[in-house]
Amino acid sequence: MQDNLYNLAFERSILSSIIFEPSQFDELSVILNKDDFYLPAHQDIFAAMLTLLQKDQPIDEEFIKKELIKAKKFDEQVMLEILSANPISNTAAYVEEIKDKSLKRHLLTLTTEIKRVTVEEELPSAEVVDIVEKKLYEITQDNQTSDFKDSPKMTFDTMEYIKEMKARGNSVLVGVDTGFKELNKMTTGFGKGDLVIIAARPAMGKTSFILNTVNNLILQGKGVAFFSLEMPAEQLMLRLLSIQTSIPLQKLRVGDMSDEQWSSLNGAIDRMNSAKLFVDDQGSVNINQLRSKLRKLKNQHPEIEIAVIDYLQIMSGIGNQDRHLQVSEISRGLKMLARELEMPIVALSQLNRGLESRNDKRPMLSDIRESGSIEQDADIILFVYRDDVYLYKEEKEREKAAKAEGKEFTSTYVEKEEEEAEIIIGKQRNGPTGHVKLLFQKKLTRFVDAPSFASAVETVYENVDTKSAQVDVPQVEMPSI
Repeated sequence: MQDNLYNLAFERSILSSIIFEPSQFDELSVILNKDDFYLPAHQDIFAAMLTLLQKDQPIDEEFIKKELIKAKKFDEQVMLEILSANPISNTAAYVEEIKDKSLKRHLLTLTTEIKRVTVEEELPSAEVVDIVEKKLYEITQDNQTSDFKDSPKMTFDTMEYIKEMKARGNSVLVGVDTGFKELNKMTTGFGKGDLVIIAARPAMGKTSFILNTVNNLILQGKGVAFFSLEMPAEQLMLRLLSIQTSIPLQKLRVGDMSDEQWSSLNGAIDRMNSAKLFVDDQGSVNINQLRSKLRKLKNQHPEIEIAVIDYLQIMSGIGNQDRHLQVSEISRGLKMLARELEMPIVALSQLNRGLESRNDKRPMLSDIRESGSIEQDADIILFVYRDDVYLYKEEKEREKAAKAEGKEFTSTYVEKEEEEAEIIIGKQRNGPTGHVKLLFQKKLTRFVDAPSFASAVETVYENVDTKSAQVDVPQVEMPSI
């Protein structure tokens, strides 16, 4: 049993090799940790080597001995055993074996920890799961090693990427399709490993906006994971069915539909029955739970191409940290998870109400709640803005003021079937910022491309010369926003 947990001969050989050939310690110090060694005396010697490396002092027998004596941890017998061990020229296999046994020891310690918090401390099961998830993640992260990529490797990978893009026919779309042509043009889609933040004030339609993207993807047969912390899965499905069938959401909610609409709904239901959409509407999840659930789901369904969290500020923190620190841990965790799973993660976010006191209420990066870490970690930040929301609100406030003064009020606000909307690209790590004009169909909670751009895109695609890969782009004057 113990042989599976450590190999003292391997540990001695590694330490001996470092003493006889200190030049290799730079590389080994990146791969190995002090805790990877089983024997405490071996841990102390490795720690002394790290100290000497930081001091830029020789890593040899005399200097190691000096450091250990100063720390009152020198064991002459252990040092003699290491010096008498045979140095090895190829340390890779030895290092791999030491790392493997170190991981097993950490896992064994974790099982003891699980028993302690479950039986002795009698913690609630949900809290036990949180502790286990966090510890397991820490163990796996510590055990992962990586190295620099050299220039030939990077050049080869880059050329393979360029060839893949060429094979797609010079399409502007590189990442996951957003469902909107102009937004695809400006972002090239949501890239693998991207953390995308979609932020807005309440009632602007950030959930509706991302559901348009979700609907577009599932109709293409692509997989979507959706963490709905604000509304139950059935409400999300109602919105998707409204988007697909063009039946007003309110009619779907009460079942007030014509025979033609019922027929359209049945067709949409059949399509959704085969959709690769997975919704978690538990209502409360922390970064460790989300990480575990998404890893498991992605492993079971590799076809999942995007994950959505609605919304970030509802996610619960871990421990009793300050909320800003919790949000920082969440945003960083989401970014690392996106890179690990090689897929975009889209997180919806609330904006501070302070922007409503400005004359121009279009959002800025500083308007994001707990904005510092979110702004830093995100690859793309999109703001959803509809001016009609504020026009309607101002009209209601004028009506209320008039009634309070006993005056007659005549409304000048005209409710529209379609309202102008803006998607403001506040940040894009690998592309331009700017804005995209859309239309919002209120009764359907559906965003669509503005007609002027949609027609322009059709003209562009018609004039593509696939042989020369040149595009005759017409001059289109975009409407003022």
